[in-house]
Amino acid sequence: MEQRTITTEHGSGGAATSELIDGIFAKAFDNPVLAQMEDSAVVPGADEIAVTTDSFVVDPLFFKGGDIGRLAVCGTVNDLLMRGAVPKYLTCGFILETGLPLEDLEKIAESMAATAQEAGVTIVAGDTKVVEGRGGLYVNTAGVGFAPCSTIGARQIQPGDVIILSGNLGEHHAAILSERLSIDTDIQSDCAPLVDMVGALMAGTVAVHGMRDITRGGLGTILKEMAEASGLTFELEESRLPVTPKVRDFCSLLGLDPLYMGNEGKMAVMVPESDADEALRLIRMSAYGTHAAVVGRVCAGEPGEVMVKTAVGGQRRIDVLRGEGLPRIC
Repeated sequence: MEQRTITTEHGSGGAATSELIDGIFAKAFDNPVLAQMEDSAVVPGADEIAVTTDSFVVDPLFFKGGDIGRLAVCGTVNDLLMRGAVPKYLTCGFILETGLPLEDLEKIAESMAATAQEAGVTIVAGDTKVVEGRGGLYVNTAGVGFAPCSTIGARQIQPGDVIILSGNLGEHHAAILSERLSIDTDIQSDCAPLVDMVGALMAGTVAVHGMRDITRGGLGTILKEMAEASGLTFELEESRLPVTPKVRDFCSLLGLDPLYMGNEGKMAVMVPESDADEALRLIRMSAYGTHAAVVGRVCAGEPGEVMVKTAVGGQRRIDVLRGEGLPRIC
């Protein structure tokens, strides 16, 4: 049976476009708001909202532990969560290259729908465009969430706060790179929505001062950015950083540093030391937070510095990732 693929006709706005929307997107994302098929979605609102946008160009489209569809939902939802918002609505725009198998597009749409359901969000609007290409796919998203707590951010971080990681470093980065290099490994992406663990923190008694999901540039980059924004010093202990033996061996093989490897289902949280045990308990209640650990602290040292105490007792200064790193991991 001949495989059906995306053609320029699918971007014409005519019958083929309608078939694409009705047969794949409307079917996968079916809900009362989207079913109206208007030029914009009208949804219930709130006094304060959080808004974010993101684009996803990961290569390959499918990888161990996920695909571009799951990644797009997780990345957008997690950005909203990092301000303490409750994610509610997503939009998604698809740029489809000619030659993309329709079967692959259907799988990606179904994956997005399943992940949106897991995260408790509704995909309320979308768009498709077709361009000449080699069978690729790009996704742009916008996310809206209700923000009952808008006091979480780098400027609220205080000296004496501890730094908690929700789990192991580098898994998404290693999964994508191993696929590209055809390295035989069972390392899976950690791609996941962090709704449960953030919701538990927000509903509990923990005073959360800062949160940031660990994506491109890795932990080193996001902590450097937060240290600069807060005007404080972040101190890490290398021996406490959670890295699986498989990822550590993968890094050693390719000369990579886990501190600069991206994740798509992990976050760093800053809370008062007195709240550390309770924060760990709440995070570990989530299926995606079982390996959470306290890895450092915040102090009133040199503004914007991130220092790591090495396993042999030395210290090294951490800066943002320089150079290209690994492109197209998200």
